[in-house]
Amino acid sequence: MTFNWLKHYMPRSLYGRAALILVLPVVTLQLVVSIVFIQRHFEGVTVQMSTELAREVNLVVADLPERTNATRLRLRPVAISDESLPQTNLRRWYDFTGLVVIRELSARIPVLERIELPSNREVVLFVRKEDNLYQIALDRTRVSAANPHQLFVNMVFFGALMTLIAFLYMRNQLRPITRLAAAAEAFGKGRNLRYSPAGAVEVRAAGHAFLDMRARIERHIEQRTMMLSGVSHDLRTPLTRLRLGLSLLDDEDREPLEHDVEEMQRLIDAFLDFARVDAEVAASERTDPFDLMRRIVEDAQRGGQNVVLGDMAGEGTVMLRPRALRRAVENLVANAGRYATSCEVSVQLTERSLRLRVEDDGPGISPDSRDDALRPFVRLDPARNQDKGSGVGLGLAIAADIARAHGGVLRLGESEALGGLRADIVIAL
Repeated sequence: MTFNWLKHYMPRSLYGRAALILVLPVVTLQLVVSIVFIQRHFEGVTVQMSTELAREVNLVVADLPERTNATRLRLRPVAISDESLPQTNLRRWYDFTGLVVIRELSARIPVLERIELPSNREVVLFVRKEDNLYQIALDRTRVSAANPHQLFVNMVFFGALMTLIAFLYMRNQLRPITRLAAAAEAFGKGRNLRYSPAGAVEVRAAGHAFLDMRARIERHIEQRTMMLSGVSHDLRTPLTRLRLGLSLLDDEDREPLEHDVEEMQRLIDAFLDFARVDAEVAASERTDPFDLMRRIVEDAQRGGQNVVLGDMAGEGTVMLRPRALRRAVENLVANAGRYATSCEVSVQLTERSLRLRVEDDGPGISPDSRDDALRPFVRLDPARNQDKGSGVGLGLAIAADIARAHGGVLRLGESEALGGLRADIVIAL
């Protein structure tokens, strides 16, 4: 037996589930007490008191019209006309003990005609002896317990009060968990929030583990960045010496060697670009993605690329790192310009996500190779003709890293409009 169907009705937030854990037992307990105690106890008491009253009324009716028992039993029957007899029994709709009173008295007093329960203080009985109609008024406390609803009211009030106090205490205990979740989510988007472990021992242990993990990841990123930057920087010196040596050669021998040196220089620049992605520590700022994409397209058009601006759906600003995001989109546009003849850039902004799309009319990338294309230093020769440009396979990897730094993802697919590659940077808001 599984309870997977319950997942659709369960709250998704931690506060909602914790509140359900608090409220559900309290409500269940109140229902059980109401049914078992109030119904059974008060119904039993009402039956017993109504039975005793029925015996007294039967004694009084049997002694009419002398009324000697009425005086002794403190019951005062009053003769009335038939016109004063109500059509039906009278009871307020919320007077549940009145149901028991009417049922028991009607069953135990044979001459009873009608019963009226107008309030919590009075009971009126209409009895008939031979052809005479009598009215007997008595105190309500003689047939049922006084204020039977008080227990229920007190139970509900104090149950709600204790639930509120428990919820406030629980919120204070859950607050360190939500702060830890916020810090982890911000770090996943490339931001460092100030966080200090607090709360219960287990929450503090998780907080310290998160801080240690964050420190290790930052050290790893810093070491990788320093390694790539150092290697790339150290290679510039021998390249400079090679250029000086090549300048002394004849033109016929110098040109192919200079082409190789320039190719090595482009590789080094690509390494440095890849290193700068991790070194980018600029804080996020409120950015208009539509204006950012317009400026990228305009700069690409001035550079001679066949790039057009597509659909711009939505409006508003988003917390972004504009310099890093610009580099990612420019890499995608440059990638399209290397392997295709035309390119289109579009933006879609909704309440939950931002999507930046770059499409081209090139050969595209096969579905089974798209995951490999996002890995650093991977070049897909069958999908991308290397004769049309050179590179080290870092363009898509840099764009993917920048997307992950924003808490998003880079998705590759097939363009329905142009037929080539479709690259989407999707950032959750």
